[in-house]
Amino acid sequence: MSELTTRLLAGLPESAVVVDPAVTAAYRQDMAGFCTSGEPAVLVFPSTVEQVQHVLRTASGLRVPVVPQGARTGLSGAANAVAGCILLSLVKMDRILELDPVNRLAVVEPGVVNAVLSRAAEEVGLSYPPDPSSWESCTIGGNIGTGAGGLCCVKYGVTSEYVLGLDVVLADGRLLRTGRRTAKGVAGYDLTRLFVGSEGTLGVVVGAVLALRPKPAPQLALAAEFADPAAACAAVNAVVEAGLTPSLMELMDGVVVRAVNKLGRMGLPESTRALLLVAFDGAEPQRELAAVAELCRGAGATEVVPAADRAESELLLAARRLALPALDTLGTTMVDDVAVPRSRLADMLAGVAGIAERCGLTIGVVSHAGDGNTHPVVVFDADDADQTARARESFDEIMALGLELGGTITGEHGVGLLKKEWLARELGPVGLDLQRQLKGVFDPLGILNPGKLF
Repeated sequence: MSELTTRLLAGLPESAVVVDPAVTAAYRQDMAGFCTSGEPAVLVFPSTVEQVQHVLRTASGLRVPVVPQGARTGLSGAANAVAGCILLSLVKMDRILELDPVNRLAVVEPGVVNAVLSRAAEEVGLSYPPDPSSWESCTIGGNIGTGAGGLCCVKYGVTSEYVLGLDVVLADGRLLRTGRRTAKGVAGYDLTRLFVGSEGTLGVVVGAVLALRPKPAPQLALAAEFADPAAACAAVNAVVEAGLTPSLMELMDGVVVRAVNKLGRMGLPESTRALLLVAFDGAEPQRELAAVAELCRGAGATEVVPAADRAESELLLAARRLALPALDTLGTTMVDDVAVPRSRLADMLAGVAGIAERCGLTIGVVSHAGDGNTHPVVVFDADDADQTARARESFDEIMALGLELGGTITGEHGVGLLKKEWLARELGPVGLDLQRQLKGVFDPLGILNPGKLF
């Protein structure tokens, strides 16, 4: 038994410390492609804050790297093991400690699954709006680590807007409490926002105070078909310019539409080159949908199909939920995550189509169109070295395109291992230097998720 394992067992139950390579191998990486992972020394499953503190004190004393993990549904390699590290899985810390309808907040541990919190909030007439596509399995701690988004961001915003306060174990094992439980508060630097999106490089989140919202009315949706993606993007801009605020506004290009058509037997015309889905959950959704329908027709929609009720809305939105599974049937997929200004969305889609043609690959785009966040999905044969190289090339070209259009290399998936070279390009030398200095303040030994971000 190694000294590391011996020390860990001094403060953790035997069942919480795993060294079996057959088990640790299953926890070595998240769902990102093109990302390497090392061989961990040990995998631990703490169930209390004190146990996490013990792990960090041990790691600090022995100068051993620590890689925090949630459900490993991430798409940037942020949860990937580095050689000789402690994999710190927080999935056992999965309690909802408090639901407060008066102050509209929840207090949770990091291993709480997003969908579990959402359903618990609904039981007291409230909602937790951030809803990543993996909401049925991803954890709140992981959502905080990556600054996750979701389908409803166009109206309700992203994870960072709902994190009021955090309990964080620092690299040396100290417990830091940031933020507040009040509706307002501006005391001192906003350390809470600093930790959101930091991908476990500054500390380990062991608790969160989250804002809740009143439970919205059921949403009604429409689907608009377009023969030209640029026309669909024009409709998106028209909806925003008209002052309308949908609860959801999603766009799929022709590649995705055809894949969804085949998998889900949706019956969409083969001439459809873009499908726009718009939903409202306000007091008068029918009136707002009627206004959107007119705007879509004005932008050139070939067909507009409004839902009559919630059941029909769910049928329309089923196409969006099938997007990634449908593309997975075409081959190995690599999901990008580039956000651009809404006004440049058409340029982004056209640019991705050009990259696909140059690289000789299938690339479909599904987009949270309401906030300009696109997910170009590169499809390739992972057993073909040439295709794999071209897939990586296209992935980088897509990120370069996003920056050229005034956007960012990641809207909601994070940087991790996958995009750290591109983070340097986006931030520039001054911004990168300051971020490294901040890392040094919180983690002077460099043991927290090393090699991620930069």
